[in-house]
Amino acid sequence: MSNTTVLSPEKRSKPVLKQEIAFIIVHLLPLGALWTGATLFDWILCVALYVGRMLWVTGGYHRYFAHKSYRTSRWFQFVIAWLAQTSAQKGALWWAAHHRHHHRHSDTPADPHSMKIYGFWYSHVGWIVGPDFKETDYKVIGDYAKYPELMWLNKYHLIPPTVLALTVMALGGWVNGGSVLAMFTSAGFSSLFIGFFLSTVILYHGTFSINSIMHKFGKQRYNTGDESRNSLWLALLTLGEGWHNNHHYYETSSRQGFFWWEVDFTWYMLRGLQAVGLIHDLKGVPDHIKFSKDKDHAKELRKQYDASRPPVKPASEKSVEEEHAIQ
Repeated sequence: MSNTTVLSPEKRSKPVLKQEIAFIIVHLLPLGALWTGATLFDWILCVALYVGRMLWVTGGYHRYFAHKSYRTSRWFQFVIAWLAQTSAQKGALWWAAHHRHHHRHSDTPADPHSMKIYGFWYSHVGWIVGPDFKETDYKVIGDYAKYPELMWLNKYHLIPPTVLALTVMALGGWVNGGSVLAMFTSAGFSSLFIGFFLSTVILYHGTFSINSIMHKFGKQRYNTGDESRNSLWLALLTLGEGWHNNHHYYETSSRQGFFWWEVDFTWYMLRGLQAVGLIHDLKGVPDHIKFSKDKDHAKELRKQYDASRPPVKPASEKSVEEEHAIQ
């Protein structure tokens, strides 16, 4: 079902090690727990921050900013961007602009992270640590770049994760050491190393797996012309993003698990946010999309479904019975 045409890759620059020291340090910092130790609270915090931030990576960076699959208010839009950026995966505008570029050129040489073209390592992390994709393409993300608060947050993208890291240290000092003032002792640093940095590293690779693994392993339900695939295991790990072939087939949907048995925790969260009025206009998946095999088949199914629906009677042509019922 995938596109098997052999394509020549673009020339991509190699990572500059001295410019990516911070990325390496983040991966090494959890080892600090060898000196501070780690408490049960630290491990609970690690799991909670992985799950919580993954939901905002998937529901914020991805389904809102990259694909506009639902709507919200301007103030909550800023909240979504802030929470997504606590993941330390750069600004919401940077993230979404590159993801839109990926969809436009999926598994072609112009794709920023095609495993088919550039291999596993580059698609997983090489494109991020290399110098080619450092800037935000504001033309691609102009619909959100018009908001100055989002531009500010995109520029100062390290502020949300820094605030979260300090909060984690304060919580560690309070829970592990009995006082917030203990945040700069081993009580706070153990929470920082395990609760914040370890969860951040795991979150990185959970997110990156969609760019790499989900374009190689799994099953294809739809003919999308690229290598995108579906995987239950990756859907569980990434809280719904593992239904990647579904997503590439109909990218504007708020849900990526198209069928009830396809677990999509991000979709469940979005339904909850809609229920309390924080977001609205969640975009669903039409039947002619769900039950088709490719875009041509989808067009045929839509015609069939439209033809089978009873015509809508204009208000001026109501029957006598309907008029009596109204009276």
